[in-house]
Amino acid sequence: MYSIYFYRIFETQMEIDLALLERELPRSHSLSRSRFSRVKTKSILMDSPPLLVNLGSVSMDAGQEDSFQAQARIYDIGSISICLIFNESLKEKTFIEDTAMAFAGQKGLTDTFTKLLNSLEEILKPALGSLEIDSNFYEDYTIYQIKEAGQIADPVALLMGEKAAFSEQIRAQVMGNRLSYSQDDFALVTWDTALICDPEDPGDLRDLIEFANVQLLELRYYDSLLSKQMENMYDDIEQAGSRPAYSRVGRYRRITSTSMRFIADITEVTEKIDNLIKITEDIYYARVYQATLGVLRTDQWRKSVNRKLQVIQQNYSLLSNEVNIQHSNILEWIIIILIALEFALAILQFLR
Repeated sequence: MYSIYFYRIFETQMEIDLALLERELPRSHSLSRSRFSRVKTKSILMDSPPLLVNLGSVSMDAGQEDSFQAQARIYDIGSISICLIFNESLKEKTFIEDTAMAFAGQKGLTDTFTKLLNSLEEILKPALGSLEIDSNFYEDYTIYQIKEAGQIADPVALLMGEKAAFSEQIRAQVMGNRLSYSQDDFALVTWDTALICDPEDPGDLRDLIEFANVQLLELRYYDSLLSKQMENMYDDIEQAGSRPAYSRVGRYRRITSTSMRFIADITEVTEKIDNLIKITEDIYYARVYQATLGVLRTDQWRKSVNRKLQVIQQNYSLLSNEVNIQHSNILEWIIIILIALEFALAILQFLR
C-alpha cells in the first residue's frame, strides 16, 4: 500500500480569524484544528494551529470513479493549503513509480485544484467575504508515502519524476537529505517532492513539510509585495521632487507616513511567519523540518525580505530628515519675516 499527497498552497492577501471560521462554517465539512499525534504535547508548539476543512472526494474527469480525497488547511497568516490524497486502490494494484510518473510535476491536476479553490472560496465567503486569491501564484509540493523501503526500486527517479541515468552528483544531492529515526523508517526531502517510509502513518512529518512550504510561500509573497512598495515609493519620491519646494513637505510627509505603516505591518506578519511553529524537544522532527526549510531555501527569501525592508527604512529616514530640514527652513524664514516686521513697525513708529 502507498499514498501520494499533492499540495498546492495559495495566498489570500489577508489575515484570517480562525475562531470566527470555526463558528461560522457548516459542520458538514468536518472542521478540526490540526494536531500532532505522535509527539509529546509540548514538543511542537503552534500559537494558532491551522483549521482543517474536509472537501470530500473528487475525480479527474466527469463520470470517473473518485480518484482523490481532498482537504484544505487554513492558516491565520493568510495561507490556504489544498491537498489531494491518492491512495492505492485495493481493487487494482499499481506500483507507486507508475502513479508518480503519471502525475510528475502535478501534471494534469491544475483544473482539479482550481475547482477546489473556487469551491473553498464559496464556502468561506459567508464568513470572510470575497477573497483575492491569485490561482497562478502558489507553492506546490508532493509527498510520496510508503510502508517499506522495498516498495520502490529507485527513490531518485521517483523524486525527480523521470526515469533517467542520473549522474552520481545528482544522486548524491538528492540522497543527501535522507533522515532516519529508526532502521525501519526514513524521510527524504527535495525542493518539490519528499519520500516518507514509515510502517505507521507519518502524518506529523507530512504536516511539518507542509508548514515549511507555507512559510516559503508567505516569504515569496511578501518579497513581491516589498518590491512593488519600493517601486511605488521611488515613483512618489520622484513626483514629489519635481514639485515646487513649498509643496514637497506635504508630499514627503505622506510618503513617510505610508512607509512607516507598511514597515510596521510587514514586520509584524514576518515575525508571525518565522514563529509559525516551534520544535522544542523532538530532535528527529526538528531535523526533518530544518532540512526541508534548507532545501526550499527559505533563508534566501527571508534575507531578501529583510534587505528590502532595510532599503525602505533607509528611504524613510532620509525623507524624514528632508522633512525636518524643510521645517527648519520654514521656521527660519518665519523668524526672519517676524524680525523684519518688528523692525518695520519700529521704523513706522519712529517716523510718526
